[in-house]
Amino acid sequence: MLSGSSLIWIGALLLGLEASLTRASDFQHHGYEEMVRALFAIQSECPYITRIYSIGRSVEGRHLYVLEFSDNPGIHEALEPEFKYIGNMHGNEVLGRELLIYLAQFLCEEYQAGNERITHLIHDTRIHILPSMNPDGYEVAARQGPELNGYLVGRGNAKEVDLNRNFPDLNALMYYYEKHNGQNHHLPLPDNWELQVEPETLAVIKWMQNYNFVLSANLHGGAVVANYPFDKSREPRIRGKTSNSATPDDKIFKKLAKTYSYGHSWMHKGWNCGDYFDEGITNGASWYSLSKGMQDFNYLHTNCFEITLELSCDKFPPATALTNEWLANREALVSYMEQVHHGIKGMVYDENNNPISNAVISVAGINHDITSGTDGDYFRLLLPGTYTVTASALGYQPFTKTVTVGPAEAVQKMYFLVFSMIFLNSARTISSRTSRQTD
Repeated sequence: MLSGSSLIWIGALLLGLEASLTRASDFQHHGYEEMVRALFAIQSECPYITRIYSIGRSVEGRHLYVLEFSDNPGIHEALEPEFKYIGNMHGNEVLGRELLIYLAQFLCEEYQAGNERITHLIHDTRIHILPSMNPDGYEVAARQGPELNGYLVGRGNAKEVDLNRNFPDLNALMYYYEKHNGQNHHLPLPDNWELQVEPETLAVIKWMQNYNFVLSANLHGGAVVANYPFDKSREPRIRGKTSNSATPDDKIFKKLAKTYSYGHSWMHKGWNCGDYFDEGITNGASWYSLSKGMQDFNYLHTNCFEITLELSCDKFPPATALTNEWLANREALVSYMEQVHHGIKGMVYDENNNPISNAVISVAGINHDITSGTDGDYFRLLLPGTYTVTASALGYQPFTKTVTVGPAEAVQKMYFLVFSMIFLNSARTISSRTSRQTD
């Protein structure tokens, strides 16, 4: 039977909601086959707003299935940001896997019920959900089950490789560039990198390269805290000593982490699993230094901002705990997705109104640039404030514009920059326009 506090959560999340997925019988662990059936059942239930695709296979040949939500599945719409959730990177950290399955069911059900918040989110965002990045490791952990599962059993893939220590290490290059005024975004990968990573890692990197993701979260277990980049320390590792390793976007990363921690029932309280994290957040390197991790790789190689969500003290919680875990995380999962709409977005055109891809968008005072996508659209997460923004591209004259970002709350006016750029040898004047749209 659900507790009184659980019933409050069921009724209070979103105004006008009937409580979906609230029966205890709805919450269970999903092996690979059960997970696949659940994903295809959701796609069958909501065929016009969902698509299932595989980004590759695991070592043992299991598909890495992604469930997409959009009002136009399979299509990138200009000025509509791409968002992703990844679960179960460590095979024995299973709560994220289950929460993402429940989230997918929830989005489908609430869209069908006409919930305005969820409808708005799906119409204005392309959402990609990968419940399990490590299905092979999960099967190893699940054979032992919640009662006997060891701290490391099933953590790695079928080759026992930790996938969160398997991405190309771009931090060392970034820290070198910081000292020598070098490139600050989209750092190049080393030679033969594809031969140095596991199949699951390779699939995710190719996925990142094929989709212009703006925001992401990676769901883990073993603690309760929202962890933001950088994970790798700039300082030499000294036993028993850690140091904060901030990105140029430290303020926005803290805001993103707090969005999740305060949306969660108890993460923000700080004391969890015998540890204390102020407001339920931490810089990764300040906690412990980690090399070759996925969240740093996102920031350094792509346009995507990613944080790591540690969601449970128990890496493999019993099925009886899943209901309360879902209720504790549901609002946070939705609120975090909404953050993808905060900041500025726009288009980069040439003088003939042709979109320019790979144009560099720079914000004065923040030493991290992003680039426009294939359609010429760009998305730059920013806190409220006034910024000087420059668009530049090879063979074109840069254009600079001052823009003000409004309050960083959902369903607020967003500011759009539209740059018309000219070839350096053109005699035409440069024009720009700024427009507002109410979300």
